[in-house]
Amino acid sequence: MNIQFKKGVLEMVVLCLLAERDCYGFELVTEISKNIDISEGTIYPLLKRLRDEKFLDTYLEESQAGAPRKYYRITELGEDTKTKLVREWEIFCESVEKIVKGAAS
Repeated sequence: MNIQFKKGVLEMVVLCLLAERDCYGFELVTEISKNIDISEGTIYPLLKRLRDEKFLDTYLEESQAGAPRKYYRITELGEDTKTKLVREWEIFCESVEKIVKGAAS
């Protein structure tokens, strides 16, 4: 997938996943990687930025596999932003689809 496409949608994808349930960083990478090729080096700076912008909160939870894990949860501001981004994405996709279908005719 084109790297510019990925950059443009990762914020929305992370917010959508966290709207479903709280996750730790590697768990997000694993979930996103099922559909979009990304690395841990991509997700952690994004999570930091989203937290700095107050879209996410974090908390620590004990892990049986070792050190406590930092979990991310979406905030009310994050939920509002997710809703806005999803709507913008839908409008964008509809617009691109019209152009692509028109160019194919």
